[in-house]
Amino acid sequence: MTSSPTVSATMGVMNPLLGKLATLMGDEYRKLKGVRKQASFLMRELGAMKAALEKLEVMEVLDPLAKNWRDHVREMSYDMENCIDDFMRQFGGADAKAGLIKKTAQRLKTLRERHRIAEQMEELKALALEANERRMRYKIDNCVDSSSGVVPVDPPISAIYKEAAGLVGIDGPREELVSWLIDTEKQLKVVSVVGFGGLGKTTLAKQVYNKIGGQFERKAFVSVSQRPDMTSLLCGLQLKLGMEESSHIREVQDIIDRLREHLTHKRYLIVVDDLWDQSAWNIISCAFPEDGNGSRVIVTTRLGDVAFHACLHDRECIYQMNPLQEQDSRSLFYNRVFGSEDSCPQQFKEVSAEILKKCGGLPLAIITIASLLASRQARSRSEWESIRDSLSSKFATKPTLEEMRSILNLSYMHLPLYLRACFLYLGMYPEDRKISKVDLVRQWVAEGFVSNLHGSNLEDAAKSYFHELINRGMIQPEDTICGEVLSCSIHDMMLDLILSKCGEDNFIRVAYDYKDMAQWDGCNYRVRRLSLKLSAGSATSGTIATSLTQIRSFAWFGESKYTPPLSEFKYLRVLLFEFPDYREMVVDLTAAGQLFQLRYLKVSAASGSIELPTEIHGLVHLETIDIDCRTAQNIPSDIVMLHRLSHLILPRDTGLPNGIGNMKSLRTLRCYCMGKSSLDDIEGLGELTNLRELTLTKSYKFDMVKAGVEALVSSIGKLCDLKFLYLACNLEHYVDLLDSISDPPLRMENLRLGGWPFYKVPKWIGDLHCLHRLSLCVERLRTDGVHVLGQLPSLMYLSLKVLCIPQDNAVIICTGSFPVLECLALRSRDDDATACMGFEAGAMPKLRRLVLGVHDRWGGGSAMPVGMVQLLSLEQIHVDNMSSIHDDHDVESAFRNAAQQGAWTIGLKHWRTRAARNWSSATATSLNRFFSGCCYPSR
Repeated sequence: MTSSPTVSATMGVMNPLLGKLATLMGDEYRKLKGVRKQASFLMRELGAMKAALEKLEVMEVLDPLAKNWRDHVREMSYDMENCIDDFMRQFGGADAKAGLIKKTAQRLKTLRERHRIAEQMEELKALALEANERRMRYKIDNCVDSSSGVVPVDPPISAIYKEAAGLVGIDGPREELVSWLIDTEKQLKVVSVVGFGGLGKTTLAKQVYNKIGGQFERKAFVSVSQRPDMTSLLCGLQLKLGMEESSHIREVQDIIDRLREHLTHKRYLIVVDDLWDQSAWNIISCAFPEDGNGSRVIVTTRLGDVAFHACLHDRECIYQMNPLQEQDSRSLFYNRVFGSEDSCPQQFKEVSAEILKKCGGLPLAIITIASLLASRQARSRSEWESIRDSLSSKFATKPTLEEMRSILNLSYMHLPLYLRACFLYLGMYPEDRKISKVDLVRQWVAEGFVSNLHGSNLEDAAKSYFHELINRGMIQPEDTICGEVLSCSIHDMMLDLILSKCGEDNFIRVAYDYKDMAQWDGCNYRVRRLSLKLSAGSATSGTIATSLTQIRSFAWFGESKYTPPLSEFKYLRVLLFEFPDYREMVVDLTAAGQLFQLRYLKVSAASGSIELPTEIHGLVHLETIDIDCRTAQNIPSDIVMLHRLSHLILPRDTGLPNGIGNMKSLRTLRCYCMGKSSLDDIEGLGELTNLRELTLTKSYKFDMVKAGVEALVSSIGKLCDLKFLYLACNLEHYVDLLDSISDPPLRMENLRLGGWPFYKVPKWIGDLHCLHRLSLCVERLRTDGVHVLGQLPSLMYLSLKVLCIPQDNAVIICTGSFPVLECLALRSRDDDATACMGFEAGAMPKLRRLVLGVHDRWGGGSAMPVGMVQLLSLEQIHVDNMSSIHDDHDVESAFRNAAQQGAWTIGLKHWRTRAARNWSSATATSLNRFFSGCCYPSR
């Protein structure tokens, strides 16, 4: 079997360096005399060092001399790659054609140029020789060979998502905590949940919040973290409570006043998760009015004094989290490793019991070790015993943070080397953050952490890395649609481990203010990746007290308006700016045109404006441009010359670039102002045959003309490999053109057609046998149209909006139709969507979630869909009450009565208030894991 690529914190730079040396040895550079010979020498020297480095990477404890040598080689490799990048850019680049190289070689005939190149290569040669001499002098190879700490890891890449763990042992604590909160006391009550990290405090709080949240007029769940930015935290609380955001109110006291005004005379439920100190609570609690409406606040914390302070010194309101009982620990462990306890082979039962005993009932410890073992099922009992022996026996009786970290570190040390750099890169993101899988994948590729050794393209390989980190319990899945995980989060104790490893390996530096950066002045090693998480209180101007030249990834999160000068980031690969949505500011990217190594550029400034460079054709390595802002200057006209660009997300007020047909490498394209696009460029979309994802919408100020619609329909028909299509261009007068598509992209998996209604379901949709998700609006719902949709073999999510509901008879969903549909959302503009459908036995056999809209014409309990009891897999009914005359209570009662026929959970949202309420039928089962979000998350 081919070995996996080695991409650890150190090897994350060694592999790209070796790749570039191989390029210098290629035919393109044959005219540059001496270069190939020197590159060959460097390849041999570095190859010898690489073999030793790979063995050092899997050693948990390094000899000081070995560690010093490893760190020296890592930093040398960074500097070597930077030098070769400069050389390639100056003399034609790796992307240059042979003709350009030939011309360059002719220029090098002068003695001066040849001498300068020779000097550069000799310097690199000297560095490599010195490092290899140190390796022999320190006897690094002997150190490696004699070590007993080497952990052989070479599991296959698994792209199959496995659920990390079911919820076990939660029912009792949840019901007890609910009984504390749901009582007759009218005064504001604060309940503190306290316990050791990894006991499941957040999970418990979420379960209680979901169970009783529907009994409150307002509810919100906020995470605090160890370094809270109070302005951002309180602004986020406003948004979660459904308040209109105000970009002009930025002072903490003013935000608190708005929150108090909004919550006064309302019954509210707030969860304040992960509280670390009393001072933070003193500020947050000021937002909660005490006006005798039976409001409740849940606080989770590791610290007893914080818990005591938050619940107003009432020890009766402190809930102490306890470890799992033995049976619950066994269920959690065996379900994760083997699927069930009965499936555990006899040879592993005794050692499993011993491992469980050492985990001390801590869910995080059990999940971490179980995930590690689940990835090694085929290995021997002796390896399980080795993992058992690595766990401290003291942890079971008196767990400490250090011992918990050792458990997490054990899981890290058993990671395949190709996953380590990807895992550590999560340290670029702030605590308590949902992290997009798409963003991570593209950043990993841009940094060179991903290899296509297994034959797949780099992004597909990176996605398999992401899924394997989930399977191993290193990251936690968040939003999931159709079985695909869209985002992840990191447990704060795992993040602590990441940041500790990043510090040891000089992988990432994180700063929360300028004092943090000032401490780096005397460091031995240059900063290679920098993540700044600055609050509004940080300096608005200043100087970063470290060299920015060597930084390869730069991420900016927070409120501070000061950003460092981009012109200093000479070797930058990844550039990420993320500002709060409410922050009005100008982001100056004019110097980005000089970042010649840039691969990935993303800016999120929803309320801001962006100044772009006038030229970017020099950014020949750029793969991703993702800009979200209110306004932007014109996109540089030479953007169409970027022949490596794969993903282009344009600002909201920008049309298609002129000459977009030349951008044949694009796989993702999103344009939110199609009305500004020329006819030639709409026709040019048809040339982008590598497109996999296409999003086209229009600004309300600009309509598309008929010729543009005809060109669009023609172009879409040429995109044979398209998998995702979202159109919302208000083509109401030309919908017949789209209805008549004769050759749709047959590989389509996700189709969203918004902005206009079809007269009926287009017949060509029936040809899309790969379609998983469909969002569609039709004027009339007819049986033949439903039949077309019902025959789609892969359709899992269907969102259907109907303008006119048939009054004479219901549309019957026949036996065997919609064989794999899991979620159906049916809404109408004015009529009653609940009465228009009926279900035969065997229809929609896998439907789990039903979303229905209620309007003024709703017929009450008598208007329920016929045959709902035939939906044997149905678990949840969600009702959108869009009526101005029907009371929530009436709608709730009608659907609760219907729910008595089956084990369904009922949810209701009133669109006038946007406030959600949830009820559970008496027979409803506890849903441990269900659909996240609505049928169609924003992409």
